Amino acid sequence: MNDLEEAITRTHHEEWARVVASLTRRFGDLDIAEEAAAEAFATAVERWPADGVPPNPGAWLTTTANRKAIDRIRRENKRDDKHKEAQLLYDDDPPEPVGAIDDDRLRLIFTCCHPALAMQTRVALTLRMVGGLTVPEIARAFLVRETTLERRITRAKAKIKAACIPYRVPSAEDLPTRVSGVLAVLYLVFNEGYLATGPDTDPLRHDLTAEAIRLTRLIRALLPDDGEVAGLLALMLLTEARRTARVSAGGELVTLVEQDRGAWDAALIAEGHRLVRERLAAATAGLAPGRYQILAAINAVHTSARDIRDTDWSQVLALYDQLVRLDPSPIIALNRAIAIAELDGPQVALAAVDRLEDKLAGYHAYHATRADLLRRLGQSQQSRTAYDKAIELAGNTAETAYLTRRRDQLR
Repeated sequence: MNDLEEAITRTHHEEWARVVASLTRRFGDLDIAEEAAAEAFATAVERWPADGVPPNPGAWLTTTANRKAIDRIRRENKRDDKHKEAQLLYDDDPPEPVGAIDDDRLRLIFTCCHPALAMQTRVALTLRMVGGLTVPEIARAFLVRETTLERRITRAKAKIKAACIPYRVPSAEDLPTRVSGVLAVLYLVFNEGYLATGPDTDPLRHDLTAEAIRLTRLIRALLPDDGEVAGLLALMLLTEARRTARVSAGGELVTLVEQDRGAWDAALIAEGHRLVRERLAAATAGLAPGRYQILAAINAVHTSARDIRDTDWSQVLALYDQLVRLDPSPIIALNRAIAIAELDGPQVALAAVDRLEDKLAGYHAYHATRADLLRRLGQSQQSRTAYDKAIELAGNTAETAYLTRRRDQLR
């Protein structure tokens, strides 16, 4: 990639959401905003090689996109009111100050993640409108047809318009629950990249984890005092830090026990630890940590140990006990049982895991955990059966390869 291509790619990452948000505020139409922004970036790809990258790429793109939007509105003869508005707007106004555009960007994120939309739709719309990913890229990531995804995004934009979903930051009373919905979308995107669910895709999707981190950094910059935003960012960083050590050269998943800790990204770990320490300081000041902050603290314990044998499992269990009170989900209980195995032995842990069967029978990690505990207890035949079920349910190719090897090692 040459310098010009790098500049265009970097500008797309940095400015896409700003341009779309600015257009959405001005014209009140996500469809117009998306199309005009895409046309502006296409124009940049055509003109910048000859003209050079402008001194203020964001302002150039915003101005160009506004002109594209107004041209489209003028072509739609039935929209007389919009046409008059366009005539008023077509005056080469100077670009908005950065602070105002950041506000617009935050409004755009909350619009895309509105609870009136289904979660899958929120994810797709956020990646398209805020992240700037193309429809084919999003469709590949979540293993759906491009036409299906296109219809999903189109229906979402139409629903926002028909339902008059407001383009604004929620009120102070609604903000905590609305922020949690935004974070849930970003965490879902990250998890799909962390361990891709489909058998016909790369086992780790760095493009998705990187995009989730980038968008979470954006939320963090816009809401710097929100503890759960900081917690989610820390959790993502500490997880992403282990990415290069998580799959072997042969394409097999490498568990935390077996990973080369020297291959972890020290810079990401340092940043994640700093965020966790900030949240711990806030907790001592009386601000109770939320789910993402506790998960980040658990990951901080794991990434603080130079060797798996140095892991402070008592601290891990204490954090899971705290998390269970906030989120008594069976998956949290399953992860807590892994810490119990290290402290109280596999027999005690297996009893805790077996109590989750009715809720997790269709979840591959439940059977994989049982298989490992049964293996440690010397119950090879039962372990093999559990591995078979885990392999049947697992979709990730690297994880399937790991589980198959562990099963085949049984006597």
